[in-house]
Amino acid sequence: MKLDGRVIAITGGAQGLGYAVAQQLGQKGARLALLDISGEALDSAVSTLARQGIDAQGVVVDVADEASVVQAFADIAEKQGPVSGCVNNAGITDDALMVKAKEGQVETRMSLAAWQRVIDINLTGVFLCGREAATQMIEAQHEGVIVNISSISKAGNPGQSNYAAAKAGVHALTVTWASELARYGIRTGTVAPGFINTDMTASMRPDMLERIASKVPLRRLGEADNIAQSVAFILDNDYFSGRIIECDGGLRL
Repeated sequence: MKLDGRVIAITGGAQGLGYAVAQQLGQKGARLALLDISGEALDSAVSTLARQGIDAQGVVVDVADEASVVQAFADIAEKQGPVSGCVNNAGITDDALMVKAKEGQVETRMSLAAWQRVIDINLTGVFLCGREAATQMIEAQHEGVIVNISSISKAGNPGQSNYAAAKAGVHALTVTWASELARYGIRTGTVAPGFINTDMTASMRPDMLERIASKVPLRRLGEADNIAQSVAFILDNDYFSGRIIECDGGLRL
């Protein structure tokens, strides 16, 4: 799909990986709809992109709330036109072991609230935004692409029952939608990042970062632009659908 002039929605688009994707796609001529829960972050991102000559609009949304998502995509359609692409990037972590015990006594357990919060944003949010994007593509009768951001943790990672389950579910949606939506000219794809240099990793202790990097065959963390390039490839390659790009430097957990 040629991006020039196409409206592409990016959730979590005001910062981190989402902002890197916005820059990459904006430089290719896409008109961006950045969706984020932080209006302040959106204002900053839109202003910065404008200085780079990139057309972007910000939309405040809670991806876990159905009414908020429906309204956000309606606003995009009204102001920019129906979307041709949707990058489902918004996500959080709330890590904890399912149960932690010492000397036969359980001391802590992952709370249902922590489980549900991650599932709501990381999985239900992808469903809601993907549904609205597909609806617009079908009703506009034009081709489209939905890209879902999963994670290396999709195969399971200690301390991340909620996150791993959500990210596995995200790719399951990609595969399911590829079959359901192909008849409408809509493709899907997943990008599963490994450990990437972001604000979150920047706050970690240097020794911890070194330990993580030492386990990666390429001996370094990835960059946000590596993920953005993977997203751009899926959008560009018209025979890519229902599959996953694991951009993790060769790491396996």
